[in-house]
Amino acid sequence: MAKWGQGDPRWIVEEREDGTNVNNWHWTERDATSWSKGKLHELLVGIIVENEAGRCEISELKQVEGEASCSSRKGKLIFFYEWNIKLSWKGIIKESGVKHKGLVEIPSLSEENEIDDTEVSVSKKKGDGDILKDLMKTAGTARVKEALGDYLKALKTEFTMGMILPTKAMATQELTVKRKLSVNPLQIQASSPVALGVRIPTVAVHMTELFDTAAEQLYSIFTVKDLVQKFSKSPAVLEVEKGGKFQMFDGNITGEYIELLTNKKIVMKWRCRNWPEGQTELQLDCKGVPVCKEENMKFCWQKQHFEEIKGLLQLTTLNG
Repeated sequence: MAKWGQGDPRWIVEEREDGTNVNNWHWTERDATSWSKGKLHELLVGIIVENEAGRCEISELKQVEGEASCSSRKGKLIFFYEWNIKLSWKGIIKESGVKHKGLVEIPSLSEENEIDDTEVSVSKKKGDGDILKDLMKTAGTARVKEALGDYLKALKTEFTMGMILPTKAMATQELTVKRKLSVNPLQIQASSPVALGVRIPTVAVHMTELFDTAAEQLYSIFTVKDLVQKFSKSPAVLEVEKGGKFQMFDGNITGEYIELLTNKKIVMKWRCRNWPEGQTELQLDCKGVPVCKEENMKFCWQKQHFEEIKGLLQLTTLNG
């Protein structure tokens, strides 16, 4: 018989107030099937790949058969998952505008194979369009495997929160941290909004269009107030000179004439009213967080704070 205060720690129930699964010794299991189906749909549907020849998008999760679970034993997490996945894709050939459809099949996604070794097959319905099929086989397959990797990361972090219960040592550490943090729990630093175009991703757009008219008439369309109002079907304000300001589409487009060569060239600086003004970077520093709570802390801030705040700001912008 063991002396008082000694013995196998897995049986020391009084060390936790709830007396549940002390030191995470006993087997616990959580079904991840339903959660996984939702996560796979979230990560896979909407994937887009594009090149100079065409554009493809995964449009539907047609089939997801299988199961997933996570078990805890002796403080370790054990994952089991086995999925048979079938996706629909659609694409368009840029030159001809012809559309095609096909399937992406993943017959066996399981813990027995690495993501890079997982089979992903691409097929297309009858007819031309091999350009799109090749695009899906290369870039499309790479994006699908990337999404599958993100699913496994989420399964091992996001889904498993709370499965490993804190031991007495962890609880003491957490209590100590809470006492220290009560003085200054968080330090948040927010920089001023950055200048336009610095942090917002932008692209260059080049377009060519033929008009059945002389250059003089087309030049007037962008420099004569009455003509601008006619083609935009809305009020306009124009100061047609170098450095002059303008407003079109009832103020939704504003800008400046940078260069004017009569009947030859117009250079305009302009922007849409609903374009973002810039971005503000928020830096969050949390000190004294227990190691065992690091991922949980990041997830809570990301999901319960940052994403909710972004949604609120977007709603405020739309209403404004």
